[in-house]
Amino acid sequence: MTTQTDIPPAETGGERRSWLREHSELGVCVLLLALGVLVLTDALTMDVDIAQRGPVGPKTVPVVVGAGLLVIAALLALDVLRGGRGQAEGGEDVDLSEPADWRTVLLLAGVFLGAAVLIEPVGFPVAGALLFWGAAFALGSRRTDRDPLIAAGLSLVTYTVFNNLLGVPLPGGPLMGVL
Repeated sequence: MTTQTDIPPAETGGERRSWLREHSELGVCVLLLALGVLVLTDALTMDVDIAQRGPVGPKTVPVVVGAGLLVIAALLALDVLRGGRGQAEGGEDVDLSEPADWRTVLLLAGVFLGAAVLIEPVGFPVAGALLFWGAAFALGSRRTDRDPLIAAGLSLVTYTVFNNLLGVPLPGGPLMGVL
């Protein structure tokens, strides 16, 4: 009778897990490859007017970015398979022995999701102000006297630049009729 401890690691998948663990950077390669294929597929299936004014059309930048993602994925995979390893982050303000701060990550995710849900009914100026203020709060700022004012100012400036100067229409919401 054979027990689990009598089976060699090759039969239990232990060597495979070890190989995957040693080459975990290949996950980034797969992500870059998928993103590159998505960008290229989107770019090449874009429906654009044939009448363009110059040699560079609306497909050019997405095609270059998608091709660049594919090249980077291939080069990174080649490096990893040849034994290259990513450098561990040694930032002066990062303690790698500490676990991730999931509270902050979840707060930021909630703020972004809230802004995405609120942008249509209340408009970009209000949703943007909540986004900026919520992000500052999630990242540790507790200055309730200045943070809302800075957030409102940033949001209004961003709205004005995109909506009025760049011609990118953003939802103004009910407050824009008053202002």
